[in-house]
Amino acid sequence: MKLSYRGTTYEYTPAEVEVTEGELAGKYRGLDWKFCNQKKAPVQQATVELKYRGVALTTGEPQSAKTSAPEQARRLMMDRQVQGAKRQRSMLSRLTAELKSIPVLAH
Repeated sequence: MKLSYRGTTYEYTPAEVEVTEGELAGKYRGLDWKFCNQKKAPVQQATVELKYRGVALTTGEPQSAKTSAPEQARRLMMDRQVQGAKRQRSMLSRLTAELKSIPVLAH
């Protein structure tokens, strides 16, 4: 397939994915449908290190940086807890500042 971007033409060949028809099927709004499963998993693109205007950019994910799903879930949970604690400290400091600005009435 021939494509062009900003006047530059190039040839694009999309990756072919082999699929097998699944057993589940049904009808939706009068049309028949079936689930399809991939025969083999797609190959990940290689990691490429680039530099643009002096800033390093890495495409793909380096092999050493891959983490398991439980580790990612734990990191996300910890990040949320840290964000919540920061939000609470911010609200508490604003409340403290607001209370200090209220004049005290003497009896």
